[in-house]
Amino acid sequence: MYDSQYQETGNGPDDFWRGFFSRRQFLRNAAILAGGSFVALACGPEATATLAPTQAPAATQVPPAAAGAGVSVSPDDPRIEAGPVEFQSNGNTLLGYLSRPKGEGPHPAVLVVHENRGLLPHFPDITRRLAVEGYAALAVDLLSRVGGTSSFAGPDEMRTALRSIPRDKFLKDSNAGVAYLQSQSFVQRDRVGAMGFCFGGGIVWLMAVSNPELRAAVPFYGSAPPLDKVPNLQVPVLGIYAALDKRIGAGVPDLEKALKDNGKTHKFVTYAGANHAFFNDTGRRYHPEAAGGAWSETLGWFETYLKN
Repeated sequence: MYDSQYQETGNGPDDFWRGFFSRRQFLRNAAILAGGSFVALACGPEATATLAPTQAPAATQVPPAAAGAGVSVSPDDPRIEAGPVEFQSNGNTLLGYLSRPKGEGPHPAVLVVHENRGLLPHFPDITRRLAVEGYAALAVDLLSRVGGTSSFAGPDEMRTALRSIPRDKFLKDSNAGVAYLQSQSFVQRDRVGAMGFCFGGGIVWLMAVSNPELRAAVPFYGSAPPLDKVPNLQVPVLGIYAALDKRIGAGVPDLEKALKDNGKTHKFVTYAGANHAFFNDTGRRYHPEAAGGAWSETLGWFETYLKN
């Protein structure tokens, strides 16, 4: 059972929502899209526990977009193919955004799971960044069952809509995204990983302890999975955390102990001076140095477990 509480976040300016596109536009115009047992299924404010800061590694590949822009790889980049897709999950049509390197492949692949406000432009951009690095990448819209992200006017409506979806559907639809990637001729079906952010980071933890099809997982500041499920983990996990994110950080010591006690392959990296949602370059909490370091760590993890 999921935790019923959704924490809120405010990591995007109000004017980010002006001129938001319709569902039809989402499906027909890829260029427009360029412009957490116990998981708190959201991004949110800090509680009272603390997490000791650690030194962030040097940022060697800082995502180049400035805060507020949200795009660092264009949909028209000649190195990739990118655009909206639809696929099925137990008879339900899901919306997503798929990017891949030019050429037949097959390529390793990554599922991208968004934050608690739906499939906003930042997440398709992440798929394009991954495509430039040699991965097919799919961002699934977990609001698909209620019309899709573009059906809602802003973050409050999106969070309310997420609450209306039976929470087991999030995991089912994310796993359907993995299956969709595996069905593509340009994907190495035995080389599929997942990464997710806040709400999506919690989903990726749940996938990691339940989906044997995954080869690697990178949850960014995601709520810990039920600790009694850790023995089921067969996926190497890179956990990305922020030293100022005390709510999520409070669960890290017990999770890390469970992983160590069960001999699970994992690495946790905590970034000093960074807060929850620091990777999102459209938000107020964007931390370029931490984001660059985390991106380098992520690429290194996927290189090791998906490419090698």
